[in-house]
Amino acid sequence: MEEVKKQGGKRKILVFGNPWVERDALPLKLLPRLRKAFPEIEFKEMVPEEDLQAEGRKLFILDVVQGLRKAEVIEDLARLQTVKRVSLHFFDLAHNLQLLKATDLIDSAKIFGVPMGLEEATAFRQVSALIKASLP
Repeated sequence: MEEVKKQGGKRKILVFGNPWVERDALPLKLLPRLRKAFPEIEFKEMVPEEDLQAEGRKLFILDVVQGLRKAEVIEDLARLQTVKRVSLHFFDLAHNLQLLKATDLIDSAKIFGVPMGLEEATAFRQVSALIKASLP
């Protein structure tokens, strides 16, 4: 598997989630344990509207993905469903990633997808295994 992105000597995984929406908060809840388990990796909290292209051409992301039964790595951005919108006010991560890829502003995005509603300890074990498999 491709190595987790290094920037400034430290690997980086961008973490998305909303602490006020329970079904979207799991990645943020995992942060303290992930930071302790992987001190060599920077886990950077993000929101979908942030300038992702400033994070490099190869992105590594931790986020909740609806429809998964277990945590898994998603590299095919076409698998991500976007929400139909009537304005740019609502601009989700999947749409942002697909747009950046289509306009050649990023080369790739590897998403460590966590299922909605997964128990926190189970999510930690599954995500940790995926991260370990992505390290050289």
